[in-house]
Amino acid sequence: MYLENKNNLEIEMSQTTAQGHQGMSSLRSPQAVAANFGELRLLQDISERMDTQKLQQSAVLPSGQCVIHTDGFVPVRQEDGHNFSAVNILRGKTNSANLTEKSPLLRFAEDDGMTYMSLHNPSFVGGEELWDNGSLDQDKRFRLGSEVTSLSLSRSSSSEKSESRDNINFRLTSSMKCCFTVSKIAIMFTIVILCSLFFSMYPDRDNPWRMVAVSSTDSFSMNLTDFRDNALLKLQVGGPFTGGMVDLTSQEYILIQVEQTEEPGQRRRRAQQVIYNWTIPVHSERSDQMLVTKTFEMLSSEPIIITIQSFLRDNEVVPLSLTHQSLYVNVETQVAIAGIILTGVYVLIIFEIVHRTLAAMLGSLAALAALAIIGDRPSLVTVVEWIDYETLSLLFGMMVLVAIFSDTGFFDYCAVKAYQLSRGRVWPMILILCLIAAILSAFLDNVTTMMLFTPVTIRLCEVLNLDPRHVLIAEVIFTNIGGAATAVGDPPNVIIVSNQDLRKEGIDFASFTGYMSLGIVLVLFTSFPILRMLYWNKKLYNKESIEIVELKHEILVWRQTAQRINPASREETAVKCLLMQKVLNLENLLRKMMKTFQKQISQEDKNWEQNIQELQKKHRITDKVLLVKCVSVLGVVIFMFFINSFVPSIHLELGWIAILGSLWLLVLADIQDFEIILHRVEWATLLFFAGLFVLMEALAQLQLIDYIGEQTALLIKAVPEDQRLAIAIILVMWISALASSLIDNIPFTATMIPVLINLSQDADVNLPVKPLIYALAMGACLGGNGTLIGASANVVCAGIAEQHGYGFSFMEFFRLGFPMMILTCMIGMCYLLATHIGLGWNM
Repeated sequence: MYLENKNNLEIEMSQTTAQGHQGMSSLRSPQAVAANFGELRLLQDISERMDTQKLQQSAVLPSGQCVIHTDGFVPVRQEDGHNFSAVNILRGKTNSANLTEKSPLLRFAEDDGMTYMSLHNPSFVGGEELWDNGSLDQDKRFRLGSEVTSLSLSRSSSSEKSESRDNINFRLTSSMKCCFTVSKIAIMFTIVILCSLFFSMYPDRDNPWRMVAVSSTDSFSMNLTDFRDNALLKLQVGGPFTGGMVDLTSQEYILIQVEQTEEPGQRRRRAQQVIYNWTIPVHSERSDQMLVTKTFEMLSSEPIIITIQSFLRDNEVVPLSLTHQSLYVNVETQVAIAGIILTGVYVLIIFEIVHRTLAAMLGSLAALAALAIIGDRPSLVTVVEWIDYETLSLLFGMMVLVAIFSDTGFFDYCAVKAYQLSRGRVWPMILILCLIAAILSAFLDNVTTMMLFTPVTIRLCEVLNLDPRHVLIAEVIFTNIGGAATAVGDPPNVIIVSNQDLRKEGIDFASFTGYMSLGIVLVLFTSFPILRMLYWNKKLYNKESIEIVELKHEILVWRQTAQRINPASREETAVKCLLMQKVLNLENLLRKMMKTFQKQISQEDKNWEQNIQELQKKHRITDKVLLVKCVSVLGVVIFMFFINSFVPSIHLELGWIAILGSLWLLVLADIQDFEIILHRVEWATLLFFAGLFVLMEALAQLQLIDYIGEQTALLIKAVPEDQRLAIAIILVMWISALASSLIDNIPFTATMIPVLINLSQDADVNLPVKPLIYALAMGACLGGNGTLIGASANVVCAGIAEQHGYGFSFMEFFRLGFPMMILTCMIGMCYLLATHIGLGWNM
């Protein structure tokens, strides 16, 4: 639309370049005007498609000589020395009676001393309908008004005093904001410089891997002499291992013995010896390769003896790879450093000091610097391997699919159908959307569900003049709840079902889905009245008329369009000035509308049937051929998502399926302008996830997640035996929920599974493993609703909403998500206790 009208806009500019304007009055300084420019979203099509070559023929504008004024003019100095207004540049001979969809995007005209610019929006009229057939309210929303007559020179003394007081307050507020900004930048830049220096001062860990082979008759031994006082020994061993605790009577295993003896000296009168025994179970088929790591506290810098023995049923040789690393900080200090880094990242995100993507990147840098200080700095290749590329591929592929799908008008059509299904009532419509999202997320990935639902919800809320933020938060909460129902709905569930040791305990796809789905259905239906209670005092409708809401959104789009343009040439400077002038005039119009508007909160729509007919005329499928292609490809992709977990012959992960689906649709849709599709990809969201993966893995290297698991096991062991199972379920449930709301639930679940398996196999504890695993799954999935970064679906939904101009902050999500997490976890805990303690299931 914008590209079609660009040429007409340029022709008008070339026709009216020579028309000057001499009467300018009451001009303000550029500094006062510049204060009005804020941070708003970008409009892509105009700023990146503006052809500057034709503008060179029509408007010769010296770079840097464009000044914006609030009275509606942009004076620019011509080469002959005369001044003229940018309003006259775009003013041409127009016939308002013949304005159609093919008319120029911007057009100036005069009407009773008022200069205005009309903006065509194709969503309000049909393809051949005339603009002047629209209602008066629509014309007011899409015209740029600016008084060109002289402002009144006589003002009362009271108004002058009021204006001077406002100017003083404005200057004080600006000074405080400036001081805060300078302090924030100075502190953060200092921290970044220090982290960069610490990271660069220490080399990568360069200890080579040693290949060894052991059998029942041959063992391996080595001495470590290059060790220092107060250091930890970190051993990494790779081989055909399995997880869980080893059964010494019936299972094959590897025994690694670490021994150090400190001779008598000034500090000690007698020799002291420390011996650690580390048993690792060996896989029976010798096929699966696994890397295991353990840290040992050593006494001093005396030599260390490492001995590896194998206990096998035959004389078969087992190949192993071994490396070691010296760490200079104890475990408690590492955990404290990790906690400080995690707290700092949350402070940056909660108070919106920086964007959450930058916060994740800064946290990753701080964690890598901490690893370098303790002597465990990873290489660049290792850091890149920490990133979960399957998740990023899934996100990127689905973003491309949704970007092409949005051009069909399908999301607008679905929004109208949802409004029709709810018969104009808001809460039934919200509950229907939440229920459908929960059901879909049980069989699809949560991220996929929200990427499909978020655009539909935003369009529906725009049609009904609702605030999309509250509706989106409710949807993503129910998406996380529904994802916990099946073994494929949420990544923690996939990790649990894929574990071979848990399958031996009877936790397979069918049993896991059957037990969890029953509990999640109970949680789901009790969550609807809880959601209604939490939203009791929330004003879902916008407090302003739809005209004001859309005018604000229009100002948002035009301002960020101007901010995207880089004034590298005279022509780009002129275009940017014109767009900024449009923003100023729209703000003047908005202030006039706000003064005369009586705030009325919309009630239930009584004329929903008549509105449905009007909406169906305006919001319809725009490209049926493209819609058929999109539905076909998306249907195949979703079908492959579903059968991927059941058909082992399909050797494609979710990321590959999404990437292949995006390639199929790009070919079928015959996309010529690939840059437009790439601009609709949420690159900030992808970078956030990449930084988050590095941050969480670095925190895991700092022993944070292992420390949480060990402390949980110690708390369970301290409970009396008759109450141990109930307390263990409660502890695992709530620790998993709170930890998953703060850190990524995927590494936490992967760490807690072997901890719980070992705990269940401990003869002194005597606990069944099934209740503990189900408590882990329930807490890890429901805990994602606690914070904005607790689940991947939350971040994806916030990113898409921000792209549409309706972003919500960490605290806005926290005020609704955290109480919902607490209440749903309480219901889930009652279900676990009733089934395992009361009914004795899965004992």
